[in-house]
Amino acid sequence: MDHISLNVHELTENWTLLEHERELVSGKRGPTRLGFAVLLKFHTRYGRFPRDRSEVPERAVDFLARQVRVPAAELDSYDWTGRTIEYHRAQIRRHFGFRECTVADAEEVTAYLAEHVAREERRPERVRAELLARLRAQSIEPPTPGRCDRIVKAALRAAEESLTAGISSRLTAASIRRIVSLVGDGDPVGGDAADSRNESPPSTATATAIGLTETGLRDIGLRKIKEAPAPAPAPAPGDLDRRAMLVEIDKLLAIRAVELPPDLFRGIAPAVVAGWRARAEAESPSRLRTHPLPLRVTLLAALLHQREREIADSLVELLISISGRGQGRKRAPEDAARG
Repeated sequence: MDHISLNVHELTENWTLLEHERELVSGKRGPTRLGFAVLLKFHTRYGRFPRDRSEVPERAVDFLARQVRVPAAELDSYDWTGRTIEYHRAQIRRHFGFRECTVADAEEVTAYLAEHVAREERRPERVRAELLARLRAQSIEPPTPGRCDRIVKAALRAAEESLTAGISSRLTAASIRRIVSLVGDGDPVGGDAADSRNESPPSTATATAIGLTETGLRDIGLRKIKEAPAPAPAPAPGDLDRRAMLVEIDKLLAIRAVELPPDLFRGIAPAVVAGWRARAEAESPSRLRTHPLPLRVTLLAALLHQREREIADSLVELLISISGRGQGRKRAPEDAARG
């Protein structure tokens, strides 16, 4: 937390008891007086109560102790469990207009995060920050850290299910079969799915280029699809250049045989697509097969979508390099003759 090292400005800004807060503290004595002041200012600063004594910075305790004229050491005698602290929390909540988080509140904020945050932000720590900000804006005290974690996970899961369902619905049954063939699946969409999804056959040119489109990707293999684009060839001539080009061409044709729609990832944040691609690269085929079909298809489609562009770029670089060396070899005899 940002209270680890507090300077004089931060202490004055965030830990000074205001007049109306002094009135709340008045009437209390000793450890109870100091403990209440600590709870009050901590809640003012963070929108929640400290879970225990260790969360409160020592400089803040010393600063408050001087204001309430109670030795800082007496905070060790404050009871962090039991009726007294519960009464203090209730009093502070009433003062600030806060309330505890209910089941309905948790459900509402989960739905909000899934719809408005987690569709573009997939990092749990950022979603958690949005959760705390949303609760504070609604004057709701955050639940326990464990419950916050469950809310964040539920929001991320709900957003992912919604996104991947939308992505998979943009694909024909034939495209889905070709995609999941990468991880050894058979017919994941069922025999009648093609009719229900208004499936159209692949273009003749694409089908001819790759041969049997249903097995083309499987023949290339997920491992080869994942391989980085071929590096620029070495200056020495030879068949290595042509073989590298043929390998990349086979990959490109296999990917294009899937016929991913050009707008497949329309409306999806690039960082989210990149995250899906990274997961597909990192996970083994057996792990990918365990995912629900929409997620499995989306992860692999993201990988194919981005690899198609990378492979096309690598082929351009190969062609430029080979062409340049060819021109150099052609000029060499001419230069020798002139010499």
